[in-house]
Amino acid sequence: MKYDYLLKNATVFDGSGNESFISDVAIKDDRIAKISPQIIADADITIDCTGLVLSPGFIDVHTHDDLIVVQKPDYIEKTSQGVTSIIVGNCGISAVCATLRDEVPDPIDLLGSLDEFVFPDLNAYKEKINQISPSVNVGTLIGHTTLRNNCVESLLKPATQDNIEVMKSKLVEALEQGALGLSTGLSYGNAINSSTEEICALSEVLTAYRGLYATHMRTEYDGIIGAMEEAFLVGRHAKVPVQISHHKCAGAKNWGRTVETLGLIDKCRLEQDISCDCYPYRAGSSNLDLSQVTADYDILITWSTPHPDMSGKTLEEIAVAWSTDIHQAAARLQPAGAIYFQMHEDDVRRVLQHPSSMVGSDGLPRDPNPHPRLWGTFPRVLGHYSRDEKLFSLATAIHKMTGLSAQRFSLSGRGFIKENYFADIVLFDANKINATATFEQPKQRADGIEYVFVNGVVAYTDKQMTGNRAGRFMEREKN
Repeated sequence: MKYDYLLKNATVFDGSGNESFISDVAIKDDRIAKISPQIIADADITIDCTGLVLSPGFIDVHTHDDLIVVQKPDYIEKTSQGVTSIIVGNCGISAVCATLRDEVPDPIDLLGSLDEFVFPDLNAYKEKINQISPSVNVGTLIGHTTLRNNCVESLLKPATQDNIEVMKSKLVEALEQGALGLSTGLSYGNAINSSTEEICALSEVLTAYRGLYATHMRTEYDGIIGAMEEAFLVGRHAKVPVQISHHKCAGAKNWGRTVETLGLIDKCRLEQDISCDCYPYRAGSSNLDLSQVTADYDILITWSTPHPDMSGKTLEEIAVAWSTDIHQAAARLQPAGAIYFQMHEDDVRRVLQHPSSMVGSDGLPRDPNPHPRLWGTFPRVLGHYSRDEKLFSLATAIHKMTGLSAQRFSLSGRGFIKENYFADIVLFDANKINATATFEQPKQRADGIEYVFVNGVVAYTDKQMTGNRAGRFMEREKN
C-alpha cells in the first residue's frame, strides 16, 4: 500500500495516559492506517519526526465557537494550538435549535448577531458544517436557555409544564440528529429562575440516548456546594453523566475551597458518573455583570459600546479616571465585556490535577480583546503546567485533552492514536511548546506546534493555516 503520509521516528503519546513509545505512523485518506516501530512503504509525503511528540489532536470540550466557526472556517485561534475538535453549545447557549425573534438575549448574544442564528434544528447546522468543512471537527450540546427562549413568555420566570413539553420535544429531535447532550447556564439572569424540577424534567430525555448533562452551575461563588449538589441530583434523576463546566471557586472568600469541592466530587463519583473541565488561568471572562463587580480582585474591561476607549483598562483605573466608584463606572460602561481575576492559582492547579478534569478553553471569539485562553489554553497546559511546573506528566496532560475528552463526549474514533481511528494528529516540540498569548496581547499563535492534521489533511504548519480543511460534524456515538 502507498500511504498519503508516513510519519517516521515519532515519540508517540497515544492519548490513554500511558507513557510514550517511539514509532512510525502511516496515514491513508482520513484514517491512521498503521502504527509500527518501522514502516517500510511508499508514501506521498514522509516526515521525519525525530524529537517531536505525536499525539491525538486536542479536543476543546468547552467552547462558544458555534457561529464563529461558520463565519471563519479557517479557525486559526484553535487550529494554531493543536485543537482538531471542538464542543459547542455550552453554558445553556447553543446556536443549534435557536429560533430568535427581534433580538439576541443575554447570554446567547455571546455567540453572534441576530442574522447568524439560522439553525432551527441540528440537521441544518450539521449540513452547514459538513458543507464548509472548517479546520476543526464540531460536535454540539443543546443549550437549555436556547430551548427556553423558543417558548417561554419570559426568560426571567420558571417554565410552565407546557413549555417543558415543548422543550423536551425539541431536545428529543436534536438527540435523534446526533446532539451530545444538554447544557445549562443557571447562573445567568435569563436562566437562574429555572426550577430544579424543570432541569430534571429535561434531563429525563437524555436517559434513552445516554446523553451528557453539562452545567455552568447556579453559582461558583459562596453557594457552590449547593449548586454542585443540584447538578448531581439532575444526573442521578436521569441516570446520566454530569459534566461541571469550567470548575472553579470564584471570589476571594472562596479561595482554597477546591479542597472541599473536589472532595465532594470524589465522594459522589463513587455512586455516579461525574467529571469536570477547566481552563489553565486564574481569570475568567464574560459580559460585564454588575452583580459581579467587586473590589476584591481586578476586573479588566475588554470592550464597551459607549466607551470603547476604555478597553484594556481595569475597572479600578477607569473609576479613578472618572472620579467615581467601580460600581458607577461599571454601569456607565454597559454594555461591556470583562475579564475577572476571580480565582486563586492554587485552586486552578488543584482542579487541573484532579483525575476527573479535562481541558476546555471557554474562550469568547467575538470579544475584540479576548481572554488569552482563546489562543493559548492547550499549549499553556503542556508548556507551563506540565513541562515547567511539573504539575503532571506529559502523558497525563495529553490524556486530559484527548482520550479522556473523547470518551466523555462519546466521540467515536477520536482522541487516541490507534489504527483505523481518524487521523486527527498534532506534532509538537515538547521543549518549545508554549502559549504566547497574554492578557495584553491575546491574539498570538503558540510556539512549538509543527503540524496539525485533521481527518488526514494538514490544516496547519510553519505557523500558518494551509488553506486545506477537512473538519466535519461529530455526532454522538450510538451505544
